[in-house]
Amino acid sequence: MLSIDHLTKSFGRTIAVDAARIEIAQPMMIGIIGRSGAGKSTLLRMLNRLTTHSSGRILFEGRDITALKGAAVRGWQADCAMIFQQFNLVPRMDVVSNVLHGTLNRRSTLRSLFNLFPSADIHRAIDILERLGIAEHAPKRAEALSGGQQQRVAIARALMQDPKIILADEPIASLDPMNAQLVMAALRRIHEEDGRIVIANLHTLDTARRYCDRVIGMRDGRIVFDGTPAQLTTGVARDIYGADASFSESATSTEIETLDREGPGSGPGGRQAAGATV
Repeated sequence: MLSIDHLTKSFGRTIAVDAARIEIAQPMMIGIIGRSGAGKSTLLRMLNRLTTHSSGRILFEGRDITALKGAAVRGWQADCAMIFQQFNLVPRMDVVSNVLHGTLNRRSTLRSLFNLFPSADIHRAIDILERLGIAEHAPKRAEALSGGQQQRVAIARALMQDPKIILADEPIASLDPMNAQLVMAALRRIHEEDGRIVIANLHTLDTARRYCDRVIGMRDGRIVFDGTPAQLTTGVARDIYGADASFSESATSTEIETLDREGPGSGPGGRQAAGATV
């Protein structure tokens, strides 16, 4: 379905992504892990065509995505939806209108300017919000919602595009453990129920193991691990992150049970300090 062939991105003399190769033969949920600056976000932005590649190719169902231009790129971005860490909602706009903005790529400029949405789209937006457990918030301003609720609104907006692929760039990095689990569970259900490819950049190993079918590790722009969650051992994680023996998985956990067991001050410097080390 999706083939990434020697995809490379250079910024001057700095190589952000170095000849990445990934083959995805069927819909699955994939987690990409690695320390800050490893190239995870740049890889997703190239997949979505938000960032132009330097060399290599992206093929989807036999179509060369890297060769697309103009309106064809916007069409691809509808098929390959992007979810961001910062949500990218319009804060003072109501929730349902934010979701309906997922249809802007297929609506006329005039209708977009006046927020004229067909009733069928409005009903579909509310159905998607219901699916994600936040339909009661549809008339509220987006800024009135919690971070986890806003991220689910962003997911709903992506689903309005009816994409074949969903890319999520650190979707839970700014969320508390409870909301992080709600967001990841929503992405997992979307993959399982809709048969969509979901690729998420993640910053915690337990999240990758719990929700993903496959985990890809990046270090200094290169893919250094590609395997199942079971193969992602602590030793492999240390190699991916370039960490020493003091590396603690529990200190980066998003599992509420682990946090309760470890306590806020456990581990070298507590959860926040250990996370910063990774």
